[in-house]
Amino acid sequence: MPRALQLSGLVFAVMLSVVAADESEKKPAAAVETLMCEPGRLLLSDDFDKPLAQPWKAAKGKWEIVEGAIQGTEIQADMHGAVIRTNLPWHDAVIQYSFKLQGAKMTSFSINDAKGHNSRVIVTPTGFSARKDDHDHTGPDKPALLQAVKTPVTADEWHTLVIEVRGAEFLARLDGKQTAYGSHEAIDINKSNIGLTVSGESVSFKNLRIWEATEKADWSVNRAKYMVKAK
Repeated sequence: MPRALQLSGLVFAVMLSVVAADESEKKPAAAVETLMCEPGRLLLSDDFDKPLAQPWKAAKGKWEIVEGAIQGTEIQADMHGAVIRTNLPWHDAVIQYSFKLQGAKMTSFSINDAKGHNSRVIVTPTGFSARKDDHDHTGPDKPALLQAVKTPVTADEWHTLVIEVRGAEFLARLDGKQTAYGSHEAIDINKSNIGLTVSGESVSFKNLRIWEATEKADWSVNRAKYMVKAK
C-alpha cells in the first residue's frame, strides 16, 4: 500500500477516536445501582462543571466553580444556609449525585412539593439521615426522622449519594454501603422542586442525575431487611 494512503488511513482513524471520545463524554453517567426502584426516563442531568445557569436559581450563599465542580458556601450575613433550587415535576424518582465536604457542618438534598418542604436527606461529617420535613411550620404537621445512620463521612473526598423515592417509601444509600430507609404517607405526593443546601463552610457537587422510577420486581421480597433497621 502506498505510504500516502497509509498515512491518510492513520489520520482518519485518529479522527474517529477523537470523535468517539467526545461523544462518550456527552453521554449520561452509567446506570445507577438501586435497591428499591427501577430507573426509567432521565429527567435531569447536570455535571455541575459550569457556572450556575437556568434552570437553577441560587437562593442564598456563594456558588462558584472550583476544580471543575460547583461549590456552595454559606454567607454569614445571609443568616441562612447556601441553597440552589430548580423546578422539576415528578412523583417517584431515583436521584444520584456526588459531593465533597470541605468544612461544612451539614449539607442536604431537599425535596419540595407545591405547598412547601416535603422530605430530604441530610449529610454531616458523622453520618446521614432520611427525613420527612415539617410541611406547614405552624402545625399540626411535624418533621419525622425516618432513619439515621452513624458513619464517618470523610472530608475532601468524593462521596456518592443515591436517593430512591416511590410512593410513601424513601431510601438513601451512601457510597453503595450504608442505607437509611423509611416511609411516611406525606411523601406520597407530586413533587415540584428540588434543592441542594450547605450549612457552614463549603461543599462541592457534581454529576447529578434524576430518573423517573418504578418499583423493582424483587422489592416486595427485599423490603423486609430494610424495614427491620428503620426507626
